[in-house]
Amino acid sequence: MNVLLVHAHPEPRSLNGALKHFAVRRLEAAGHAVEVSDLYAMRWKAALDADDGPALPSETRFDASMHSRTAFDEGTQSADIAREQDRLRRADAVILQFPLWWFSMPAILKGWVDRVYACGFAYGVGEHSDTHWGDRYGEGLLAGKRAMLMVTTGGWDSHYAPRGINGPIDDLLFPIQHGILFYPGFDVLPPHVIHRTGKVDAMAFERLCAAWGERLDTLFTTAPIPFRRQNAGDYRIPELTLREELAPGASGFGIHVAPVTLERC
Repeated sequence: MNVLLVHAHPEPRSLNGALKHFAVRRLEAAGHAVEVSDLYAMRWKAALDADDGPALPSETRFDASMHSRTAFDEGTQSADIAREQDRLRRADAVILQFPLWWFSMPAILKGWVDRVYACGFAYGVGEHSDTHWGDRYGEGLLAGKRAMLMVTTGGWDSHYAPRGINGPIDDLLFPIQHGILFYPGFDVLPPHVIHRTGKVDAMAFERLCAAWGERLDTLFTTAPIPFRRQNAGDYRIPELTLREELAPGASGFGIHVAPVTLERC
């Protein structure tokens, strides 16, 4: 299988850098083909702007979506954007690896998403009607592929627990997992999160590698998060609100994850 690892950490000698190399070795040893987009090493341009597509007349106002769509449709995107889109097309699974900085991904990784997720590629696809509101949230050009976050934090795991001061880790990662990965169609696996990275010694590193290796070994067998599909009947269209009979009286991120039912033996 083909795996794309998108790595966002500025120091190659960091824990993240070591875990990136470990992941590549582990995946290749299992017979997978691995591509790495090391954004800092690539000096990735993070800002989405008019330079990412065809030149605009001086009197034309820059519209990010329209400009992105035109460049994608006409094959006039920047070469770096087209290359990353090709990597996504080839990939059977994508891993986004990054440290949690200020409760989100580093700006360079957000910039990768902003630029690579072009209109017509990751959004703006599919029909809009009374029963179908675009190919998204479980559908889209990236449907059938798997994706997972590998995230490191400096805080304790208790800081990110359901009653932790930083907020539940699943809530913090929801915009990325549901909005960036599930939106264009990925099957999203539970994240792999490593805490207290500043306290990792040699023995702890061995334990981290063992746990990370187990997740990599099950990359293509782990059950994905059961996010509700937009066009499968759970949401009213075009309002795109969850039907009243589903999770009645509840709100928040959790209502967009369907309950898991166990089959009777």
